Amino acid sequence: MEIVIGTCGFSGRGGRQNYFRTFKAVELQDTFYRVILDETLTRWRSEAPEEFEYTVKAFQGITHPHNSPTWRRAKGFKPTAAHGFFQPTQEVLASWEYTRKAASILQSKFIVFQTPPSFEPTGENISNMEQFFTRIERNNLTLGWEPRGRWYENQELLAGILARHNLVHVVDPFRRLPLSKEKVMYFRLHGIGRGEVNYSYKYTDEDLRRLFQLIETLTASKVYVFFNNVHMFEDALRFKELIERR
Repeated sequence: MEIVIGTCGFSGRGGRQNYFRTFKAVELQDTFYRVILDETLTRWRSEAPEEFEYTVKAFQGITHPHNSPTWRRAKGFKPTAAHGFFQPTQEVLASWEYTRKAASILQSKFIVFQTPPSFEPTGENISNMEQFFTRIERNNLTLGWEPRGRWYENQELLAGILARHNLVHVVDPFRRLPLSKEKVMYFRLHGIGRGEVNYSYKYTDEDLRRLFQLIETLTASKVYVFFNNVHMFEDALRFKELIERR
């Protein structure tokens, strides 16, 4: 089993070069918040070591409505009511084409779709999402979905969508286990505590041992582990060192 460790976004002191020396992968957050020029993406790919892996977080124009607070970081991009929630609109499809192209330039193999709690399991949302994943061209990409909110009230429904569209169930393993049984698994660690996230949490040595023990029980051939908390660089490094000692 290959365990790929990193953080959600570049982190730590010393900038990207120090990150490249420390980890072999990053989940790129910039592609979620804003549209990045091809030239910038090309430069980011060329700055990284050849074996370094980018995973890409899908642009929020696919997943988040125009009134989401996340759009404050869009840097000039003006969302409309036709953006978000996988709506069958040209705006959502254009957001996918941008995401797909960004992944191609970065030579990424994995794209993460994260939906907000406001994207509830209504008939309309389910229909739009299923149409979206039926319609798009994947180009051999592995796609993962991290649902939040009420989707877990009907796990049979959720498992069915994941299976029909060959989606990796992206989860925080300290909160729930994935419903999909793909060869690739993808964990995003948001801190332990109440609610969906607790970004201020610092993982203990025992937490990290529990995480490694869980991963050892999996049948996946590759497991991504990305920390997404205030202490993410330090916690990811400690987890990397724990595995290297085993």
